[in-house]
Amino acid sequence: MAGVSEQGTSAAPETWFGTPAETGPRLGGRLGWLIGVVWLIYLGQPLGTVWAHPPGPARDLGLAAIGAFAAGYVALFVWLRRAVWMRRRIPPLRASAALIGLFAIGTLTIPAAGGDWLVTLVYLSASAVLTLPARPALLVVAALAAVPLITPHFIPAWEPETGVALSVLLAGFAVFGFTRLLDRQLRLIDAQQEIRRLAVAEERARTARDLHDILGHSLTVITVKAELAGRLIEVDPARAAAEVADLERLARRALADVRSTVGAYREVDLAAELANARTALRAAGIEAELPAAVPTLPPGRGELFAWAVREGVTNVVRHSRARHCLIRVAPDELEVRDDGRGPAAVAPAGSRPGHGLLGLRERAEQAGARLVVGRGPGGVGFRLLVSYREGVR
Repeated sequence: MAGVSEQGTSAAPETWFGTPAETGPRLGGRLGWLIGVVWLIYLGQPLGTVWAHPPGPARDLGLAAIGAFAAGYVALFVWLRRAVWMRRRIPPLRASAALIGLFAIGTLTIPAAGGDWLVTLVYLSASAVLTLPARPALLVVAALAAVPLITPHFIPAWEPETGVALSVLLAGFAVFGFTRLLDRQLRLIDAQQEIRRLAVAEERARTARDLHDILGHSLTVITVKAELAGRLIEVDPARAAAEVADLERLARRALADVRSTVGAYREVDLAAELANARTALRAAGIEAELPAAVPTLPPGRGELFAWAVREGVTNVVRHSRARHCLIRVAPDELEVRDDGRGPAAVAPAGSRPGHGLLGLRERAEQAGARLVVGRGPGGVGFRLLVSYREGVR
């Protein structure tokens, strides 16, 4: 059976206390204690026998003992239920003391109830399975089942109660099966809650990546074009006006991208990103060497390559101070390379990669590809490579 430690953390499998605190009220509710109280109806047999006993100390003791036994059983059930809600396990020593106390109270009914007191053993059997670790509970159930068969050897007036012994065993096994079923159900609830939590976390991470990639690229291009328009406004007003018109178009597109991303409907297209890359590089005064056409790609790779183009060109425009940028597209890999300052300008020694590269690496891993960033061939410039090939470094 699954258990938790007394502090509420996971422990070795011992009892059925695998119940998360948040599911207790949902399963039990305010009337959950009735589940335990309803079984007290079976104390009617010894109660009837004690009530029919001639008035006297034995009858009074028997009635008091049955009342105390019922109260003790309900208290144990409430204690157990609260421990389950708090994700704790009743300490075995305390549970053993409670069971011994209930057993002693039950024996006080013997003078008036006679052999009918054995009914209390059924309650003890169920309580042992609920409160003790599996192996001690099994030993207790076996010992309680033996009592109705052994006591007639010491009290000749009593007969072996095979039915009671069987009831003790059945009660123990029935409660054991119920707790196992409940434990599995609660574990399933825990798993579902964890899946929902992870799904929310993944969706938040995806949205953060998309917003960063969209706004980072668009704002970079807008900044470059704004600087260019500022320089041209005096020397070439016509071209400056064209750049300002482009600024408006880029701003509107960025706003539309943000809205569609928030709505979870946006997809990037490699051909469109290559066209945008040409515009961004030209605005930054960087010579662009791009493929004339997009080759046929296996399903799912076009979107990853489109994000790679966006992130790579954003870094080239923002950090590289390059004069030339090459974008190469093949069915199994995409490369963005420049002749600028190299990766030290993008990620200084000792610093963490930017959010864009981290997001792109996550996308690549999810798609089964590998992201490689570093200096270009011959140690010149910066190189970003997304590849599905084995052994790429």
